[in-house]
Amino acid sequence: MNPPSRLQNFPISWFATVMGLSGLTIAWEKAEAVFSLPVTVSPALAGLTATVFLAVALLYAAKTFRHPEAVTGELRHPVKLSFFPTISISLILLAICTYHLAPAWSLALWAGGTALHLVFTLFVMAVWLNHEHFEIHHMNPAWFIPVVGNILVPIAGTAHGYAEISWFFFSVGLVFWLVLLTIVFYRMIFHQPLPAKLTPTLFILIAPPAVGFLSYFRLTGEIDAFARILYYSGLFLTLMLTTQIGRFARIRFFLSWWAYSFPLAAITVATLVMGQALGGLAFQVLGVVLLTVLSLVLAMLVVRTALSVGRREICVEEE
Repeated sequence: MNPPSRLQNFPISWFATVMGLSGLTIAWEKAEAVFSLPVTVSPALAGLTATVFLAVALLYAAKTFRHPEAVTGELRHPVKLSFFPTISISLILLAICTYHLAPAWSLALWAGGTALHLVFTLFVMAVWLNHEHFEIHHMNPAWFIPVVGNILVPIAGTAHGYAEISWFFFSVGLVFWLVLLTIVFYRMIFHQPLPAKLTPTLFILIAPPAVGFLSYFRLTGEIDAFARILYYSGLFLTLMLTTQIGRFARIRFFLSWWAYSFPLAAITVATLVMGQALGGLAFQVLGVVLLTVLSLVLAMLVVRTALSVGRREICVEEE
């Protein structure tokens, strides 16, 4: 029997790289607007993000065609299942990235990504409700991924004039975020710690409240009490995870390290929006600090991923 090929072991979690690069693009786009910077970095990042998305999508399509049984195995996996909505989330994020550059493309990406994400959300929840093999130790923050996608929809949806559709997805995402948040904390407090490979997914905890703040602000146009609750919840979770930096630093590189990227981008953009809406030096300074950290983290992730690909440490059987 021939050993499994690297294409056969190409994981669905590769789409998380697109989420991270999209987040960096949106953060720089917001920084350019807030600080009146030349609009040069964000278009270049948008082009890079689109290129990476196409490359990852083509490779996964090739895997689906040549190794359908491997894709089926991921769909049945209690952890990898939650990464399939990263495909639709990538489309939604690309819609946000391209809104000012190509509005027509943005609308098409948003419509396609939103429809696909609804399908993925319903599919994942159907699996959760009808499973026969999930246990509490299978639960991890990656299960938030379908929820985060729903909360993202209003950011581009309101810009394209689809307010009620945006409220629908925001409501679904917000309610199920609270449900899953309770289960995640129960699992982490009363059961065994996450395995090292999944520990970086703890950063996903930041994304729902940070993205929720951005979407709620787009839906309402104001920083009211609920908006502040969402933002400061995300900021607290960021601070809480920062205190665990030593724990994260000891983990060897896995593709799951990309879980650091999008949540950091979300809280960075949220902070820049807070500073723009409320003024005040504190938000501006914090926004610059977070943008710097985010840019350094993304640069590190790109380098480490490239090195791991070159060393054939990724897309191997244990993935």
